[in-house]
Amino acid sequence: MSVAVWLLVIGFVTFTTIGDVLLSRAMNRIGDMDAIRRQRGLIAVIQTVVTNATFWTAILFMAASFFSLLWALNKADLSFVGPASSAMVFVSNTLAGKYVLKENVDHRRWAATALVCVGILLIAH
Repeated sequence: MSVAVWLLVIGFVTFTTIGDVLLSRAMNRIGDMDAIRRQRGLIAVIQTVVTNATFWTAILFMAASFFSLLWALNKADLSFVGPASSAMVFVSNTLAGKYVLKENVDHRRWAATALVCVGILLIAH
């Protein structure tokens, strides 16, 4: 696979991971939407979400992710782009969850991440 295609896939993975991290942060800051709905109604939930700047920043990164995926699919086969990008997002989200969001990542998830890395190496060659 060409360097340009790999750069597109890496761009997709980067935008997706940043978007996922930002969306997780936004939703954690917003809190329990069911509690907000029970206390103040559905309109309050919608208002709380759409007035959160981190939420909109996440949406921008997810849009960039979508368009970079389209561009990658324009340049390479789905049979390469799909598995490679999905696997790399799995790995990057696990790392971001652990080191950026400070989530507890158990041994099974690390083992799964290692297996996914082996899969990425198989796809690359």
